[in-house]
Amino acid sequence: MSDPWFRLRQFTPARIAQGSAGCSQTTATLLDFQLAHASARDAVHQTWASADFASGVEKLGLEPLMLATRVIDRQQYLQRPDLGRCLAEACRPVLEARAGLSNDVALIVSNGLSSKALDNHGLALLEAMVAAFALTRLRFGPVCLVPNGRVALADEIGALLNARLTIIIVGERPGLSAADSLGAYLTYSPKIGNTDAERNCISNIRPPDGLDYLAAAAKLAYLAEQAIVRGFSGVMLKDDMPELKLAGNSELIYATNSLS
Repeated sequence: MSDPWFRLRQFTPARIAQGSAGCSQTTATLLDFQLAHASARDAVHQTWASADFASGVEKLGLEPLMLATRVIDRQQYLQRPDLGRCLAEACRPVLEARAGLSNDVALIVSNGLSSKALDNHGLALLEAMVAAFALTRLRFGPVCLVPNGRVALADEIGALLNARLTIIIVGERPGLSAADSLGAYLTYSPKIGNTDAERNCISNIRPPDGLDYLAAAAKLAYLAEQAIVRGFSGVMLKDDMPELKLAGNSELIYATNSLS
């Protein structure tokens, strides 16, 4: 008898309807599991080529700014999450010198727990964000590229730049069905000590299996404008953007902004 769950595999990368060989897994599914596990480990330990990424940022017409956390190496990053939330002391004067500029949005990019996510999707997401935010009155400051950063690092950077809000794009923790997922966290009025309740998160940005770049960028632009207008972000800022059936189409950006 065929497994009635088998036909559902076309709709999800989750491990369903794996079949069996007697009372054990089949060789094919076991090898697939081991490959996914190895891919997740590689994504965590892979070094981020931040210099190459900076070149891509420049091609988008944005200014890359290389920064560092207090993390010494990747091993310490994994063992000491607190150090990934703190900017290296030598970087503070660099940002303080730019605090007088009109930085509406402090944009931070970090490999986080998946360098593979940035390599596969980072520049494409930034390109979509440039298009989406061009239709708003919000301006980006320099794009801060920070290897081995955690989400809360954006609070310190945003505060030093005197930005109205921050958006940090970060590689998410790999799973067995997704090793290259990006997350974007938006925080209004950044300051050290902000909690996760004060952030809005857009997760699983990784087309074609996850959220599309243009849809993610449109949602970020919408939330950013709403945060500025209402004066808060996080659990108090509900994602009530109209659910248009244009995900993956550039018209989504224009339609969404015309409704806001």
